[in-house]
Amino acid sequence: MDTQRHGILAAGNFIVDQVKIIDAYPEQDTLANILSESKSNGGGPYNVLKDLASMQVGYPLEACGLIGNDDYGRWILGDCQSNGIDTTQLHRTSERSTSYTDAMSVFGTGRRTFFHQRGANSLFDVEHLDFTKTKARILHLGYLTLLDALDSFNGKQTRAALALQKAKENELETSVDMVSGEHPQFREIALSAFPFTDHFIINELEASHILRTSLSADNSQALLRAAQELLELGVQKTVTIHTEHGAVCALKTGNTFTQASLKLPENFSKGATGAGDAFAAGLLHGLHDNLSTPDRLQLAVCTAAASLKDPSPSLGLIPTNQCLELAQEFGFVDF
Repeated sequence: MDTQRHGILAAGNFIVDQVKIIDAYPEQDTLANILSESKSNGGGPYNVLKDLASMQVGYPLEACGLIGNDDYGRWILGDCQSNGIDTTQLHRTSERSTSYTDAMSVFGTGRRTFFHQRGANSLFDVEHLDFTKTKARILHLGYLTLLDALDSFNGKQTRAALALQKAKENELETSVDMVSGEHPQFREIALSAFPFTDHFIINELEASHILRTSLSADNSQALLRAAQELLELGVQKTVTIHTEHGAVCALKTGNTFTQASLKLPENFSKGATGAGDAFAAGLLHGLHDNLSTPDRLQLAVCTAAASLKDPSPSLGLIPTNQCLELAQEFGFVDF
């Protein structure tokens, strides 16, 4: 790999999240109260870039996606630029409106539910990624199964797999994330990407969908076996599965690691929207800066914890050293 490369290029879903804090999640045909609401960044790549900017990582951050030629699209452009994120490859289209999500987060528990309008993200495709225009070290692509064009198959290979292959040919290291949702080809889309995926970062629900099993969020040994199985299915270097209780990581070398989540006090969490992406941001920073696997897992659970301090995906993030101080303050749960 080109040792002169540095920075992270995050590609895929760029979404405006309308985050609504509700008193309880209602049964069908009943009412819940909206306690507060705000507008924020949404989608894995967008969230990761905003998180890394707030962590003050000190290397280039680049956005690649497709937004509408509308107010939401202009809001995303301005937000990225004000956070020092390069928008050279953040393309605009008049064919679709900018994607948005209504994120309903329950006050007190932080549990959230999403209502998503796919919008311009559905047209994001291989041609929007020009790897000759970047010197980034890592491509982070997400979310698979929420990018209609990239999720489509050309024969046995998805267009996402083709994009990842091109990234590898241009000497980028690749990271992939998926979305926790139903898709009739969830497993097939993942398997197609694996030969060109260096680092696979997912939660237990997504791992369950791929492996067609049911994984418990608090069973670290079962999660490690699942991570090893995903490596055997073709992921090139590492598989990391994160849950609210902690994270496991299996390496192609055969090594495995487990990291518990922080033991946070009651009412610490103001909302879990974006916590998985904050975890990914911490992990990617560790990969970029060549931290050991235990160190990057610890950073990742700390960045995830920091994100819980605010109901939006990224406003809870703080500089990296301050994230790590949370571990000293609170310690870890049993996992």
